[in-house]
Amino acid sequence: MILFALSFTGEAGPKIFEGVRLPTKPDDGAPVVVGKAYDFVLWLLPKVETFPRSHRFTIGERLSAQGLDVLVILTEAAYTSGKDDLLTQANRKINSTRLLLRLSKDLRLLSLDAYAFAAERLDEIGRMVGGWRRASGPRK
Repeated sequence: MILFALSFTGEAGPKIFEGVRLPTKPDDGAPVVVGKAYDFVLWLLPKVETFPRSHRFTIGERLSAQGLDVLVILTEAAYTSGKDDLLTQANRKINSTRLLLRLSKDLRLLSLDAYAFAAERLDEIGRMVGGWRRASGPRK
């Protein structure tokens, strides 16, 4: 994607942005788990939009919010020094997201294949958060 600056009058703006290539994914030195969470949310949001109306605004909304919360909390943890509380909070959100995914599968809102895909990704994110938590914890 190439960004070109335009003024409100439609004339070409400063050439400062001309030819600047923007990354398609955020990769500014953040831990890999942040990218994995981003990819998970990117996959999840369109899936939730396909839920029937009767479940989209209950389970679907909660599932979307939990996924986004995990992403935001992990991003915050990547750029702060006091990570332990944030990583514990992320771990709780991951566990509740797992439960909502399982409920979605049992209500047939997600196919078995979609559930398996999501569960694998979420397990990977959970393992990475656990490892990050152990690595950044207090040294004894």
